[in-house]
Amino acid sequence: MAERTVFQSISRKHVVSLGPQASARDAACVMTRANCGSVLIMELPDILLGILTERDLMTRVLARGLDADHTSVREVMTPNPICVPPETLVSDAVVLMLERGFRHLPLMAGTKILGVFSVRDALPRELGTAVSLTEFREQVNDALG
Repeated sequence: MAERTVFQSISRKHVVSLGPQASARDAACVMTRANCGSVLIMELPDILLGILTERDLMTRVLARGLDADHTSVREVMTPNPICVPPETLVSDAVVLMLERGFRHLPLMAGTKILGVFSVRDALPRELGTAVSLTEFREQVNDALG
């Protein structure tokens, strides 16, 4: 059986987004209603500025004691997130996320946002493949110095 692509694997095909002026509380409410762990920060017409995740809300808003009602998502988002095309294999996407330390990856075809791949969208088989590949790369890097 062929490995799935990230587009085939994403659980939701619609994009959850907010404008850069929205508050951190707005973002938390949107993520809660959509039952997802991230929101894309977009400027009209369809320009991706950044991504805001549950982890960002925890580490950049709550842990710093910022007022969620008066903190804009632009202040706490991850700007210019790494994006991948929809035909990216799940294991390649998971390797990228493991190596870079994030859990959400926007999918783009040209300039069009197609959705967000989450590590939750990966099957255990693909996670196992990605972890093995990451461990192999670490061993090679250690051997090369």
